[in-house]
Amino acid sequence: MSAEQPTLTLLAYPETLAVVRLGPGAEVPPWAEASSILSVTATATETSVVCAGRDVPRKIPAHRGRRAFAVQGPLDPAATGVLLALLGPLAEEGIGVLTISTYDTDWLLVEGDDVERAAEAWRRSGHTVTDARPA
Repeated sequence: MSAEQPTLTLLAYPETLAVVRLGPGAEVPPWAEASSILSVTATATETSVVCAGRDVPRKIPAHRGRRAFAVQGPLDPAATGVLLALLGPLAEEGIGVLTISTYDTDWLLVEGDDVERAAEAWRRSGHTVTDARPA
């Protein structure tokens, strides 16, 4: 890892998440439950919801089976290299990822089957991965 890239702690969350595609201007449906994260992003062409996957109807287009890692924060908004430090090891392993940034931190969502490989890739790169503790 280069000197510019920070050493980070990632918190692993146990819930299975879904990334759901709704139409433009869609309301957040009642089945979109929060677990470790609930995120709604609306553009002119779609509304995307990241939510607990347990109640998402099967007929709804979704990528199911994701798990979340959050960078222990809060992060300084001026910090550089955070995502680079985390995405590089995943790219080297061929692990796909969806990222979401919030006011305090960055979240990385990986396929459930890739959770252990992702955690190991981060550890090999000098990062710490630990289970999230309930608030």
